[in-house]
Amino acid sequence: MKMNLIEKLNRIQTELNAPKDAFNSFGKYNYRGVESILQAVEPLLEETDLVLTVSDSIEVIGDRSYIKATAKISDGATGLEMEAYAREPEAKKGSDESQITGAASSCARKYASSYARTYALCRLFAINDNKDADATNTHGKEPPKERKP
Repeated sequence: MKMNLIEKLNRIQTELNAPKDAFNSFGKYNYRGVESILQAVEPLLEETDLVLTVSDSIEVIGDRSYIKATAKISDGATGLEMEAYAREPEAKKGSDESQITGAASSCARKYASSYARTYALCRLFAINDNKDADATNTHGKEPPKERKP
């Protein structure tokens, strides 16, 4: 029996193992990047005869520029896509607005694009980040300890 796109995507989602194999030394946490996800998913794409494309574009919303990443999976006849957004910082210490814009369109664009692409891929492949540093970060505020009776 031939599988349709949704059945193939389900197979990829249940078999995909994309570990958090990169380390952020500043924040002291592990994370998974675009490269980790792509490396893990490529064999599954080959097995299911699906094609994955990831692209990004710049969108202006209000007075802010955002990187919009789109991850699309297709069997040649039908496709499914997910999007994610990232943006440059609103302010950067010691920089004026033109310097922030310049940084966002060059080196910083690479990082915003990578961040957006990672989350578009996580959405497409239903990669659960319940142990993500953003989800577990207490921002220096530890919960109160329970008192023993």
